[in-house]
Amino acid sequence: MDFLGIGVLIIGIAFAVVSIFIIKALNNLAKVLGGVNKTVEQLPEQLDSVMKETSNVIHNSNDTLADVNEKIRALSPLFYIVGDIGESSRKLTSSLVDMTYSMKNSTHEGEQKVNEEGWRGIYGALALSYYLIQRRKALKSVQLDSQNL
Repeated sequence: MDFLGIGVLIIGIAFAVVSIFIIKALNNLAKVLGGVNKTVEQLPEQLDSVMKETSNVIHNSNDTLADVNEKIRALSPLFYIVGDIGESSRKLTSSLVDMTYSMKNSTHEGEQKVNEEGWRGIYGALALSYYLIQRRKALKSVQLDSQNL
């Protein structure tokens, strides 16, 4: 055998080895494609069952949504009542804040009056306490009036 025959023999052996690897790869590919074929054949049945379940879920969701809407309609008056109570309490507290602020200003004015005219001692303290008692009575009467509303 000469070198040409040896080269052709090596090429032939290499071609046979490559052919064996290609055959194995193609067999594996055929198995994969067979699995894909089975999956594709089962797909319509699976899609039908998925669609049925989806339809059931949508139907149940619609029922639940209708029930929630009904319950919200039943609770709406309660929310309006709570809102009205909140508004009334806000008005009451704002009037109390206004009274407190005016009382603070008037006691501050009384204190300035005592300091300006030099009325110190017991007479100034008595006048201030009398004024505070009168303001407290007025505040209590306003609170009672607002509670009776």
